Amino acid sequence: MTDQTPSMCFSGNPLDRAGNFRGDPAWLAEKYQSDDALFIPLWQLQPLLLPPIAAGDSRDVGWLPRSALASLLTPDRLCIFLGLNRRDKPLFAIDISEMADPENSGPLANMGVFEDLRMIAGAGDIGVGDLAILAQAKAMLDWHSRHGFCSKCGNATQISEAGYKRVCPACQTEHFPRTDPVVIMLATHGDDCLVGRQHGWPENMFSALAGFVEAGETIEEAVAREMMEEAGIEVGEVRYMATQPWPFPASLMIGCFAEAKNRDIKLDDKELEDARWVSRDEIRSSFAGDGPIGIPPSMAIAHHLVRQFAGIDDE
Repeated sequence: MTDQTPSMCFSGNPLDRAGNFRGDPAWLAEKYQSDDALFIPLWQLQPLLLPPIAAGDSRDVGWLPRSALASLLTPDRLCIFLGLNRRDKPLFAIDISEMADPENSGPLANMGVFEDLRMIAGAGDIGVGDLAILAQAKAMLDWHSRHGFCSKCGNATQISEAGYKRVCPACQTEHFPRTDPVVIMLATHGDDCLVGRQHGWPENMFSALAGFVEAGETIEEAVAREMMEEAGIEVGEVRYMATQPWPFPASLMIGCFAEAKNRDIKLDDKELEDARWVSRDEIRSSFAGDGPIGIPPSMAIAHHLVRQFAGIDDE
């Protein structure tokens, strides 16, 4: 895996996804039945977290052996192979969304809590690699929950290749987990950058502008189109910074800087509530807590875009 600078939340997945073996049913069955296999339950797309062993310790991801949830591992259970960890143990994600209250009843009662992935990332007590694996698990289970039927003929589809494909038995159409590319860009003009805020955001919170890449577009063309549509700003050179997996539900954020050719903002008030130019000094003051805008949280790639623009060393 290629290192990214700066490091992004939900990146750095340490697993060997074993894509060259996932199509082998015998290999997959052996891994699934292995005593070394570990499973992470997700309830309504929220992963299980175990409580800290001692006060002040970090929490652990709820990786459980087969023996701890054998009653849940039924043939009809949605179970996705995630990969092999550094100790060559196979890791799986299972969907238990149909359970009414798994924290307090059933085989997982009193083991831990099921928590939203945004909240987990914001708490900052889970390791980078574990967060990336949880993002993979959430995105995969979310895709399966919404793609149970063939978009070509409407027939129910079947899981194939350890969950990385669904096949329609009626028309043989193959369906693959989707990732939606999103450009997120910071327009710059001299010593200033352009930030905007959407309706309903926390008071005074501003961020980089963003939008989905459309069919037939390059990254650079998507940046230019979105910047013009949302703020009326024409841009020239576009520079790539980094990418970030964003499992809400399954996007790839493509962070860019774009050189603005004009400063006159023509706001699309359906997309944005406000947009403004802010200077590097104002960004630095905002990071220090006494500037004119609120800074996006560190889990977001927008945080790193404005941080890099301001010349502040990454954490």
